[in-house]
Amino acid sequence: MNAATRVRVRERAGHRCEYCQLHQDDSPLAALHVEHITPKIHGGTDVFDNLALACIDCNLHKGPNLTGIDPRTKRLAKLFHPRLQRWDEHFEWRGLYLAGKTAIGRTTIRSSI
Repeated sequence: MNAATRVRVRERAGHRCEYCQLHQDDSPLAALHVEHITPKIHGGTDVFDNLALACIDCNLHKGPNLTGIDPRTKRLAKLFHPRLQRWDEHFEWRGLYLAGKTAIGRTTIRSSI
């Protein structure tokens, strides 16, 4: 992907991780990554709508996964998709802790954070 696309992804995300909301300014030692929501191994491409900004922790923990196990129900659940889903429907802050409000939120947190 080209540099202009990376800039557009960063601007669209407001320079925040689209999974945990960490702002780039709060990660001075590691630049947030432009990552593939649907990884290339699963047919994802470099199109703008398949790209998200992610902190190093969320990006490395999510890896090539599209699903995980919901820690509450022990059932398979999809991971959060920042282009198709609203962040505040699946996550909330409880003080300093990010909590999942849905199976998607809980599974994403368990898998990514």
